This record gives sequence, structure tokens and C-alpha cells, in this order.
Amino acid sequence: MKILILGAGKMGSFFTDLLSFNHEVAVLEKDPKRMRFIYNAVRMQSPEEITDFAPELVINCVTLNYTIEAFQTVIPYLQPYCIIADIASVKTHLKAFYDTCGFPYVSTHPMFGPTFANLGKLEKENTIIISEGDHLGKIFFKDLYAGLHLNIFEYTFEEHDKVVAYSLGIPFASTMVFAATMKHQDAPGTTFKRHMKIARGLLSEDDYLLTEILFNPRTPHQIERIQEELSLLLDIIRKKDSEAMKKQLQKIRKNIE
Repeated sequence: MKILILGAGKMGSFFTDLLSFNHEVAVLEKDPKRMRFIYNAVRMQSPEEITDFAPELVINCVTLNYTIEAFQTVIPYLQPYCIIADIASVKTHLKAFYDTCGFPYVSTHPMFGPTFANLGKLEKENTIIISEGDHLGKIFFKDLYAGLHLNIFEYTFEEHDKVVAYSLGIPFASTMVFAATMKHQDAPGTTFKRHMKIARGLLSEDDYLLTEILFNPRTPHQIERIQEELSLLLDIIRKKDSEAMKKQLQKIRKNIE
């Protein structure tokens, strides 16, 4: 299959490496420096080059805030049979775009960011495939992800946004609160250092990605849950209520079993 990758960032490079030995792959990237380590793939800097390549699948791996813009840039150079795909972690505006673009599409969300995941060993990682997509496109990604031994889940756009609000919104908000209250520690403990590592990794992500995940309409409810639990914990601590603390710890341990 002829596959065009949009963007040569971490995930774009990952998909290029993954696909280039079994498919004919091209990468479109405006910044030539980002393609220094791209090999076994055609390098493109201009959308006009797409016409001769005639991809059958386009995988959009650009920064989240440019996802739709990148699609709009390349669509004039695609054949009508070409499947367009995204791997965006926020799908808020994508369904409306796909419904009017006129191309078959497939939308997936690898739930392993390049910041924390070992891209060479993904057996315990998860990925989501949106159920509304093109059948052949979904089959392609199911086979691809199965080959990586990923746990594959199929959700609608609506279900995906709910999952993201919970599985990303809560840890993102909690980590940001931790970082916001940060003070220098000369002799930090192990737990503190682990939290710090997570915070640094999270805050190395694109600002737009962090903003869009937190601006998900379903995220405020999850943050309200954090506030409720913090208020409860603060009340227990202030009262030095040992029995209430014991019950709270039991509840928490049950949650993470």
C-alpha cells in the first residue's frame, strides 16, 4: 500500500519506521531538519509532490492544533479513493470535518505518548479505534496494532471523548496541581522524584495538546471530583480523624485493585 505520513515528529517518525518495510511510504514535512533521520521513505516538502505519489492512505501525525489544517492542505492532491486517518488524542472537531470532507476516513488514538511509552515495547499499551470510520481503514489499523500486541478498543467519537476526559484529564490536572505547588527539595524522597519525572514529561508536551484535553467539555466534571476528594481529605486531616482516614484509605486501595 502507498502511505503518506503527515509530519515527521515523534509519532510521525514512529509510524514511518513501523510501516516503511512493508509498504511504500512517503513523509510530508515542511521542516527539512525534522526529516534528517527518516529513511526508507520518500521525503516531501511540498503538497504538490503528493499527486505523483498517489497515496491510498494518509496518516495525519502533525501537532494537534494543525490536524484539520493539514488535511485541508493535502486533500486537493488526493485521489477520491484515498483513506484519510488521524491519531489525534482529542477528537472534538474531527467528526464534523470527516462528515463533510468527502473522503473515507479512519480515526484512531494510540494511548501511548512518546514521552512515557517505550515505543519499542508496547505489549501492555492500549489503543482506540473509532467505530464510525471506514471498514477497510479500521481493518488496516486493527492488523497494524495487533502486530504490536496492543490492547485494541473500539469506541464511538462520543465514547472516546468521555474516556479521554477521565484517563487523561484526571492525571493531567493532578500533575499540574502537583507542579504548581512545587518547591525546591534538597533531599527529595523516591515518591517525590517519581512525581517530578511525570510532571516534567507531561509539561514537555505541546501546550495546545494539554489545553485541548483540559478544555474537553467532559473534563470539568472530572476536576470537580478531584476537588471533592481534596476537600474530604483536608477535612479528615484537620480533624485528625483516624477512623475516617482508615476508611478513606480502604476506599482508595479498593479503587486501584
